Amino acid sequence: MEPLHLIVGLGNPGAEYTKTRHNAGFWLVKKLAAGWRVEWKNERKFNVRMARAERHGRRVLLCQPQTFMNASGEAVGRLTNFYQLPLKQLLVAVDDADLPLGEIRLRAGGSSAGHHGLESIEQHLGSREFARLRLGIGRRDGAREITDYVLSRFDRAEAALMEKVLDRAAGQAECWLADGIQIAMNQFNGTVDELNG
Repeated sequence: MEPLHLIVGLGNPGAEYTKTRHNAGFWLVKKLAAGWRVEWKNERKFNVRMARAERHGRRVLLCQPQTFMNASGEAVGRLTNFYQLPLKQLLVAVDDADLPLGEIRLRAGGSSAGHHGLESIEQHLGSREFARLRLGIGRRDGAREITDYVLSRFDRAEAALMEKVLDRAAGQAECWLADGIQIAMNQFNGTVDELNG
């Protein structure tokens, strides 16, 4: 049987959150599902929306937890336990206010850097040893209190740049599946050029 890989995009469910910066992880897995032409289904026992695919000789689950951001680990923990998934086969895509808009950064593990979705996953998995793909959303004027900002929407220029970011991040997720994390980091980490993507 082909190895199973899980790609989780973090965000908040509900129409009022759909276009907010905090849902960048949701957008990425949605873009992957559209490109792979796979359908989303609600999986109530895990409290997720899930799409199943086969890519690069691997079975892949795309997932959007429906728990709200701060409880993302409940859904991810259930999924990894049910499928007995080695953590090296888990990728979590998440917005990052500490990275400027236009930058993406894949890492094999590390700190949550105060991101409550990642904190919840680390708590439920009992480990930080899973790949995380950070999608930069920037922050306003170095402000530390960012709740209103991450729940705001991109303006038109930012949204256009974010589309290019998502294209690049989707390519990085594909590379992670096909070639592993080191090659995916080397080839894709960095800033998306506003003109060339």
